[in-house]
Order: sequence, then C-alpha cells, then structure tokens
Amino acid sequence: MTARILAASAPGEIRIAVTDATGLRDYAVWRPGWPDGVGDLHRGRAGARLTAMGGTFVDLADGASGFLPDSAAPGPLAEGDPVLVRIVRAAQDGKGARLSATGPTLPQGQSLAGPPALLTHGPTPLEALAAAWPDAPIVIDDAAIAARLPAPLRGRVQRDRRAFDAETEAARAALADASVALPGGLRATITPTPALVAIDMDGGTASSDRRAKQTAQFAANRDALPALLHQVRLRNLSGAIVIDVAGLAIRKRPALRETIETALAQDPLRPRFLGFSALGLAEIMRPRIHPPLHALLSDAAGRMIWMLDSWSRQVSGQPGPAPGLRVGTDLARALDHDPGAIADTTRLSGHQPAWRLDPSLPPLSWTLDHA
Repeated sequence: MTARILAASAPGEIRIAVTDATGLRDYAVWRPGWPDGVGDLHRGRAGARLTAMGGTFVDLADGASGFLPDSAAPGPLAEGDPVLVRIVRAAQDGKGARLSATGPTLPQGQSLAGPPALLTHGPTPLEALAAAWPDAPIVIDDAAIAARLPAPLRGRVQRDRRAFDAETEAARAALADASVALPGGLRATITPTPALVAIDMDGGTASSDRRAKQTAQFAANRDALPALLHQVRLRNLSGAIVIDVAGLAIRKRPALRETIETALAQDPLRPRFLGFSALGLAEIMRPRIHPPLHALLSDAAGRMIWMLDSWSRQVSGQPGPAPGLRVGTDLARALDHDPGAIADTTRLSGHQPAWRLDPSLPPLSWTLDHA
C-alpha cells in the first residue's frame, strides 16, 4: 500500500494524516481561521534592538511583531528601517514569532516602501505534507477542502465519503492522550512543561536474575524507542526533550545511542541526540517551528473546535431544532474570531449552531442550552 494523504474535515479544522501499510506516518492539523504564519513573507519595520538578546523586534502586519536575530538580519538595522522578513518559527510558549531576513526576495510589483504588510502566505499544512509526499494521492471527504487547494494539487485529489477509516481515526484520537502504549508492553507518559518535554518510559520484562533482567530491559527499550520517537514526530513535540528509559542501569544506557540516532534520522526536522545526562536521561533537541499538537488541542481555538465537533456529531441527522450552546468568555472570543468554524459546523451537521455567552461558566467551558 503506497502512502496516501487523508484530509478529514471538521468544524474549523482539517485533520491531515499520511498513512501507508505500516499505519500513521505523519499528522498535522490545518486551521484556516488560525494560521500560525510560518513561511509568511512580511514587509516589516525595525523596532527596538535588544543587545542582550542579540536581535531586533520587527513590526509586522496587523499590529503583530516578531524577533529578528542578528544572525538572520541583512546587516545593522536602525529603528524605523524597512526590512523584508519571513516567519520561520510560529509564536508559541509566550514568545513571539521568530524571523529571518536572509534569502527572501520582494515579490514582483511589491516595494519596501510603506507600512508593515503581509506580502505572501506560507504553505498550509496540507501543502507542506503534499510537498513532503509528492507521489501520494490526496483523499478528501469535503469538497470545501478542494476549493482551498492551489491548482497544482487539485489533480491529486480523490473524493471519499470518509477520509479517515476507523484505524486512522483511532490513531488520531490517541495522539491527545499523554500515555502511549509501546511495543513489548512498555508505556510512556509524556509531560510537557514550559522548559522541556519530559517522557517517562515504564514497564517491560523482568527476571529474577539481575544480568538477564538488564538484558531484557535493554531489548525492551531498544524495540520501544523507535515507536516512541515516532510519536514525538506525530505530536510535533519540540524544543528540549528528555527521556527516562525503562529500568535500565544508567551505565548501560549509552548503548541505546545508535537506536535513538537511527530513529531520529527518519524525522524531517532532523532532531539532535545530545547524549545521556548524569542522571541517565536521553537528551534530544528538536527544532521548534509549528506549535506542538498538545498546545493546539488545549488553547482557546482547540477547545472551541472540540466543542463544535462534539456538538456537530451529536445533532447531525437530528430532526427539528438543535440545542444551542452556552459558552465561557474565551470560547466566545474564539467563536467571534472564527466565523468560518460556524459555517463549517452548519455544513457538516445540517444545523446552525446558536450560542450565547454565559459569564458564570469557566472561560473555556461550555454546556448545551435547551432554552
């Protein structure tokens, strides 16, 4: 079975899975109403330079800003200077977008004169995966997806009633779980923190003989690590990642280096294995570009999409009026920001979702409104 790119429509979101005979190979979510800006080309204006940080803040379109490191600048910039920049890392973890001024050229007919402006958009997640898997057909379940694609990709599109089969849907849903089942009976628990992502591996075979037990633990970790590191890619875990392997004595853990490096070589972001710490933790640095999946699922947009998806599944095919929604303040702001998600919900469910703000609810909470 050759690889296929499956694009499943949901309210406010397109879920994109690359699958082949081995299962889920890649995954991304595309939120048309909430683009992260990676790849966007801006005409910017240099703002304050922070010598201690080694870079300059740059004003972008629509009141946004980003940070341009000196290493990625065209030369010294004075405040107010125009500069052509591309977003190379999305704003995340409370930090603004990272910019680069090396490489981009002005589109034809554009000028650096004028206020900050967005000149061209970067690729969507579906376009990026289509480029990474150039021979894969694109299977969609909603004609609205095809309408969003650039013309060169439309010849690869196939239509199916359901883009995701049950196995793909189960694999997608499992990506939201902090606990991961691994080969050999091991499990991993993933804990993101502001500073790093901590992963604890647990379980595996045991033996009453200490030497046999260590041999078995080594084999269990060796067989489970490739699957775990594939989960790192699917979930787009980024930045500093530390892994506590299961049960193996610290002095024996360096023997897992080849296993880790071989698995990381399959990742297009080319993470770096930095070795084992004195505590025996495997240290990995994976580039931060797009926000990780856990952040997308837990922010206001993610909670809004989950709410509309749940509501849509509940009322789809239901005769008569559907119940409305009462929402907290953050969900109300997200709904106001993304009218396209409301339109998607109406198209997919056959019902117009009515909602009203209920300040008594927690900001990211909602409930059905039968009034």
